Amino acid sequence: MHVLLVEDDPYVVGPLRRGLARYGYDVSWVCTGEAALASPTLDLVLLDLGLPDVDGLDVCRELRARSDVPLIVISGRDSEVDRVVGLELGADDYLVKPFLIRELIARMRAVHRRHPGGKGVAVAPRLEVYGRVAVDRRAHRVFLDGTEVPLRPKEFALLVFLSDRLEALVTREVIMDCVWDSNGFGSTRTLDVHVAALRGKLKDALAIECVRGVGFRMVVRTALPSA
Repeated sequence: MHVLLVEDDPYVVGPLRRGLARYGYDVSWVCTGEAALASPTLDLVLLDLGLPDVDGLDVCRELRARSDVPLIVISGRDSEVDRVVGLELGADDYLVKPFLIRELIARMRAVHRRHPGGKGVAVAPRLEVYGRVAVDRRAHRVFLDGTEVPLRPKEFALLVFLSDRLEALVTREVIMDCVWDSNGFGSTRTLDVHVAALRGKLKDALAIECVRGVGFRMVVRTALPSA
């Protein structure tokens, strides 16, 4: 599937393009409303509203007047008025920043299921690739350099949770609450044990860095370790 990303903030564009690519999407990027309106029709449009030349709502209106392309607004504007106007102008969905890539992918797939002709659109591959590691979330399988790595259920859950937040520092408390649903009462020793297990099984292909007294961040290591 080929996605047109209309976004003027390079700090948003980089992570978003990498995230979409992991799910098998091709992304064309433009940073102005004029460029968006001049672009060829693709399979889906992700449209920011805060563009430097034209209000994104005007771009939404014009794109919808030209075609029935699936269109999702991605914006920092979170007022009820903006949401309602965007949807009334023809957007298929409205997602407020910041958001997780998994939520965006789910919304994109839902839009295509609802959209006329959506069944004919190629779906993204099942494998999500992080350097040397590939993850099949539906089958709960992980592969390192093409070889399957057996993970216990909580190890897999921890891997998925951190991979959704690549390079972001996540506190111990947040990880425990989200992965173990401990509500703050669980022992973080359990977390340390699972982090150590993942480090041993993934061989630093996905490094889990520890910031003492705070938490962990996951970083992709694309190169093989030196001898």
